[in-house]
Amino acid sequence: MLDVPRLRLLRAVVATGSIRAGADALGYTPSAVSQQLTALQRETGLRLLERVGRGIEPTAAGRTLAAEAEPLFETLTRLDGLVGDLRAGRVGSLSIGYFASAGAVWLPPVIAALHARYPELRLELRMTEVKAPDTPVPDVDIFVERPGYTPPPGTEVSRLADDPYLAVVRADDPLAGRDEVPLVELAGRRWIDNDLNDGACRRVLLAACAEVGFVPEFAVETHDYHTAIPFVSTGIGITVVPELGIRELPPDVTTVRIVAPTPVRRISVAVGKSATQHPAARRAVELLDGVVNGR
Repeated sequence: MLDVPRLRLLRAVVATGSIRAGADALGYTPSAVSQQLTALQRETGLRLLERVGRGIEPTAAGRTLAAEAEPLFETLTRLDGLVGDLRAGRVGSLSIGYFASAGAVWLPPVIAALHARYPELRLELRMTEVKAPDTPVPDVDIFVERPGYTPPPGTEVSRLADDPYLAVVRADDPLAGRDEVPLVELAGRRWIDNDLNDGACRRVLLAACAEVGFVPEFAVETHDYHTAIPFVSTGIGITVVPELGIRELPPDVTTVRIVAPTPVRRISVAVGKSATQHPAARRAVELLDGVVNGR
């Protein structure tokens, strides 16, 4: 493979008409340029320059080689720009993992701001509540911490929010007029399940119930909050949902704070080892913190 710096010197000498002028243009000494061009002639087996009087002149082969190298240097210039853009996070892609309630409430303004700042960046949003064993880990992942969670080596983790659970009851329920209810008082009620069997959010809730000595009696099993909440209107039972997961409630349904203890899911954001230096990944975390905590 031809030596690219030597080709660059040949190009400069052909363009300026002399070794001295080419050397000045690229910040070399004339003797260094002469040595490199001699090496390029050996490398190619071609006579690229010839002496004319007290100066030199490119041969036909030298001019042809310099001209044919022009697209190479145009490509290298584009690659230099691409490297700068990649360092600044302006091109490429960024994957962001999320769970449903965080995606619906927090992600729209974050994605809008990222897109405005990095319009060439391809954003991949991945719902990560259900993961196949071979699912790639997102560059940025918004997740609910499971008990005993330990981040992988090199991962940067920041806490975003502590999200308390609320009881969702009918407006005519005896609990509806209260400001709060001890969790143990929900032990005798029928519940509407609202999460995956092995979901991190469900584990948090069941651990709090176990702390006060009961296992909820689920009358209906659903797998998401917005399906479970309308069932409360039917009178089948109550449901318990993290505050972030409650948006618009049916008119005949209300919420009550749970205490003693208050189940709380801890929501964090992780930046994978390979993305910790990605400007857009770091900006995504800043934006999330601003949306969640008003900063």
